[in-house]
Formats: sequence, structure tokens, C-alpha cells
Amino acid sequence: MHVLVATDGNLDPEAVTGFTAPLAGPDGKVTVLTVIAIPRRLLSEMRGVFGERPAPDVDGDAEYVGMTTKSGAPPVGWPGDTEMIERYLSDKKQQRCAPLAEALEAAGVSVETNVMESEKISRTIIGEATRLGADLIVIGSHGEGRFEGRLGSTGSKIARHATTPLLLLRAK
Repeated sequence: MHVLVATDGNLDPEAVTGFTAPLAGPDGKVTVLTVIAIPRRLLSEMRGVFGERPAPDVDGDAEYVGMTTKSGAPPVGWPGDTEMIERYLSDKKQQRCAPLAEALEAAGVSVETNVMESEKISRTIIGEATRLGADLIVIGSHGEGRFEGRLGSTGSKIARHATTPLLLLRAK
């Protein structure tokens, strides 16, 4: 069995292992996924408030190679943005997924971890479960979005729209 565990960092590693290790079985697999929403527009607004980073040292006309806009500001998608976002995503993957992966591996389960960037977190989790052919999605009952009562807004959307079976675990 392939189990997809979607986490925002609030799942207890022992609880996840207690449920998913027996379900996955000795030949199964668990994918631990965290999805991060990064407001890209915020990056350009922060540059405006805190000042511009110096443009990369390039030969030739900076406008020709596409390193500035008409206002002289680095464009959205400036190389510094990508580097900063990749580092942030890597840090979040380590912070949110590693404790779960370590507990599952200690229980003898085959584990992969992944981080994805998306503004549509629930849709991304459902899509990844479908893409992976997951037999079960595991999420926390209380996450960062607490707008819809006992089940967070992301969890509520997954519960309503996922065609894959869903296991809700109480978040720590």
C-alpha cells in the first residue's frame, strides 16, 4: 500500500507511524509531503520596501539580457528569488517532513519526502495523491487553517474533494 502523509508540521511522528506503518506494510511505501504557499508578489514588494539587491555582474546591456524592468527594478523571477525560495522550501521540507520520515524509517517503512510550492494546497495534495497512485491520504485534523471548525480549511477541502480514502489524525 502507498500512503501519502500531507503535513504542515503539526502531525505527531509517533501517531503517524502507529497508523501508517501497519497500513503500508512491509512492502508498502509512505510519501511525506508538505505544500508551501509562497506569495510571489510579496518578494517584489519587499524589494521595494527594503531596497534592491545589486544586479548580477553581466557583460553587456542589462536590459538586453532581461535583468531589469523599465523602472530599473529586478523583474519577478529574478535569479535571487529562485535561489531564496529553493532554500526556504528545502528548510521547510527538513523541518516538517524529516521528523515523520525518521520515525517511519525507524519502524522499517520505505519513505520518500517531498516539498511542493502551490497556492492551492488542498488541490495540490489531492493531485499528488492521484499522480503517485496513493491508496490513502493521511492529514491532521487541526492545521494552520482553523476556519472551518474542528477540521482546518485545507483538511475540509481534501475531505470534500479527494477520491482517495482519507485518514484524519489529531494534530499535536
